[in-house]
Parts: sequence; C-alpha cells; structure tokens
Amino acid sequence: MKMNPKLTEETIHQISENLNEPKWLLETRLDAMESLEGLKFPDVIKTPGRVWTDLADLDFENLIDPSLQEHETIRSDIGNAEVLSFSDALEKYESLIKENFGKAVDPKENYLVGMSTAFFTDGTVIHIPKNVSVDEISIRTKMNSKSLFDYILVVAEESSSATIVTRQDTGGSYKGEKYYSGVVELISGENSHIKYGSLQTLSNDTYKYSMKSGLTDRYAKISWIEGDVGARLTKTTVETKLDGEGSETKIVCAFFGNENQHIDLDVKAWHNAENTIADLITRGVVDDNARSVYSGTQYVGKEAWNTSSYQRENTLMLSDEAEADASPKLIINNHDTSASHSATVGQLDKEILLYMKTRGIPEKLASNMLVKGFFGPIYEEITVDEFRKDLETEIGLRLRT
Repeated sequence: MKMNPKLTEETIHQISENLNEPKWLLETRLDAMESLEGLKFPDVIKTPGRVWTDLADLDFENLIDPSLQEHETIRSDIGNAEVLSFSDALEKYESLIKENFGKAVDPKENYLVGMSTAFFTDGTVIHIPKNVSVDEISIRTKMNSKSLFDYILVVAEESSSATIVTRQDTGGSYKGEKYYSGVVELISGENSHIKYGSLQTLSNDTYKYSMKSGLTDRYAKISWIEGDVGARLTKTTVETKLDGEGSETKIVCAFFGNENQHIDLDVKAWHNAENTIADLITRGVVDDNARSVYSGTQYVGKEAWNTSSYQRENTLMLSDEAEADASPKLIINNHDTSASHSATVGQLDKEILLYMKTRGIPEKLASNMLVKGFFGPIYEEITVDEFRKDLETEIGLRLRT
C-alpha cells in the first residue's frame, strides 16, 4: 500500500530523542517502520455479501499526525508496584523493558501494530516485584489531539499479583475525526496473577484500534475485562498465550453500540502448554444503526494436554436496523481436550415485553430493565467495584429514554 508521507524516520528520531531512549528502542522503532510496506492489516471477517471492518479503507493520511500527539495521563496505585511513564521507566528499568518489550505483541504483528510501535510517544510501564500484591493500579488517559499512539507494558514477577484499571477518554482540545491506537503487553511470571480492566469511552468521531496480548508462565493467570462503549469504529483484539504449564486465563468483554457505531471484537486463547484453562465470556448490545462483529478463537496446540477451554458470546439487537455477526472457532490439535463454544444473536423477547407491559411497566422502561438484566452475568464477573460502576453508568447513558 502507499505509505503515509507523515510516517518518516525524522519523526521517529524526534520522538526517540524527546524521550531520551536507548539505541535498541530507536532501532526497534525504525525496523517497525521499515516493515510497514510489507505488513497486512488485521484480519477481517467475511460473510456472504459483506466484508467486516476493513481498516485498510480508513484515510490514515488525514487521520494521523505522529509528530503532534497530545494527551493527559493520570497514574496512581495502591501498593508497592512501580507505575512509571515509559521515559521514566527506561531510566530505571531499561534491562527489564528490553527483555520484555515485544514479547507478547510482535512489533510486526500487522500494519497497525507496526505503526504504533514505531510512533508511540509515551505510555506506561508497570513493574510488580516478586511476592508483591497490589490492590489497584489506575491509569486514565485523555486524548487531546488528532491521533495518539499509546503503549502499556506490565511485568509481574514470580508469585506477584495486581489489579490494573485503565480508561481512555477524549478531551476537547481537538475538533474533527481522530485515531487512537493502543498496544498492551502483559507478562505474567510464574504463579503470578494479573487482572487488567480497560474501559474506552472515546468520542463518536474517533476511530480506535487496540491490540492487547498476555503471556503466561507456569501456573500464572491473566484475567481481562474489556469494555467498549465509545468511538465511531472500534477494532479490539484481546488474547492470552498460555505458554506455561497449568496457567489460566479469563477474558470478559462487554460492548454497547448505538447510533452509527461499528464494534469489532476479536478474542483469542492460545493453549500452548499442558493443563491450561481458558474461559471466554462476551455480551454486547447494538441499537439504532449500530453494527457489531465478534470473532472468538480457542487454539489448542499439539503439546497442550489436558486442556479446558470454554467460549460463549451473546449479542442483543434492540432495533430492526442494527446488525450483528458472530464467528466462534475451535482449532484443536490435541485429543486430550475439553472444549466448547457458542454464540447467539437475537432481539428482546416480545412475549416478555408484552407481559411486563400488561403489568403496567412502560415499554421503554421494560426494555431498559431487560438490557440491564442481560449484562448481569458480566457485572458478576467484575470484582473491581469502581470499574463495574463505571461500566454500568456508561451503559446506562446509552439506554433509551
């Protein structure tokens, strides 16, 4: 494809110099940029008569300007973790970052990851030392420019644990279409547990892409909570690579699209070692002219003996104009596996609505009550009170009044 003239080596050198980066990271950025012409865009689902979420069609030349990235990031923690900006972390933990950067997310995963790796201006590094337990780490990022490339790297050492809550919002500094890109890497050491929650409420003139990937060591666990309610178009990948024996993952996702939103969610569990467990749970709602597409993959490798892997996805459509598609997949290369997957797409039960109306409940209120109940199983999976309340509030704002 034709390269965006704004993606230049000069810009990368400027970013790297401003962050006082070591040579190896500058070389990683330049290598990612040089590879862009040969990289593909994220995979898209194709159904009869429809190609979903082909991000190659976006006008990146006018959507992004990597030399001008403005944002506000507030970081806080309750515990003994190190929560640092990328530039500060490089001064203190360069060897740790060098060892783990690009370990869970290949800088050449696809065109959009390559662009993010080459041009991210800042981000956050979280280090949880051995045997340390952290109650809550909070990262709130407000985007104040046409484009923003964000990067989060979390390294949890042996027998540590942490709960991390992040949120991405849009500020009011820039008017017009925007592009947000976020890469998240979780490195979960032996017997550690990372809980990572992300809620994005970006404005409806924003196009958002994120790649979130976790890597587990022996007996480690990664728990994801993904909430997508903002942005004009959202393409989100959440995955865990279960590389350690006896490791586990739970991926819980919720989305709500209305007006003309388009939400594309890609969830994956890679069983690469024996005795691994995965549980994938997604619930979403589309209203008005919104569209959603869900892809879920459970991959069981040849050496993944005694695998347990479960996936279930449910989408609720509130209008006749809304569209939804789901594609759950099992790829099994080892017979010693217990696995299942399911996906449903449907509308509110008219008989239940009629019953509620005959009991004096107005139709809109009845519909809202059923939607809240639909998300109930997701709320029960969220152990962080603040995150659950924020997600409930944002979904409540999108209900019909």
